[in-house]
Amino acid sequence: MAKTKKKSDHTGTTVAVNRRARYDYQIEDTLEAGMMLVGTEVKSLRSGKASIQEAYASEENGAFYLINANIPEYGAANRFNHEPKRPRKLLVHKKELTKMIGLCRRDGYTIVPLSLYFNDRGIAKINLGFARGKKSVDKRHTEKERDWKRQQARIIRDRG
Repeated sequence: MAKTKKKSDHTGTTVAVNRRARYDYQIEDTLEAGMMLVGTEVKSLRSGKASIQEAYASEENGAFYLINANIPEYGAANRFNHEPKRPRKLLVHKKELTKMIGLCRRDGYTIVPLSLYFNDRGIAKINLGFARGKKSVDKRHTEKERDWKRQQARIIRDRG
């Protein structure tokens, strides 16, 4: 798969990060997408209370939805609140949608959310990663590399 220009260089306010995704999956490509949200969801996101740890993107009826993302109810909205774990439609261009559908139907690929943030204009965006699951051997190799880089940094710092 060809690497495309990274769109993950956002400068807005980060709401939630899925740190476990980079450990469990080999991220091959990323994509920025918008979400269809109701007003109380946006207010809840602005307070910084969201979780995308168990979330994933799935295709249903020719559109992509973010499944299992937890945006808790907004406290000040009495009876007009939203459902915390409802499926949320992802907004992407037609070309990106066909690419996502093609990758999602291939064996071993999953679309996982990497981060949820507000961009410069104050619009909620989600950074999605096209991922392939890692085996436990790959996870151990990743841990070894991370530990070695940490030791290198320590050695360089102590010598300098």
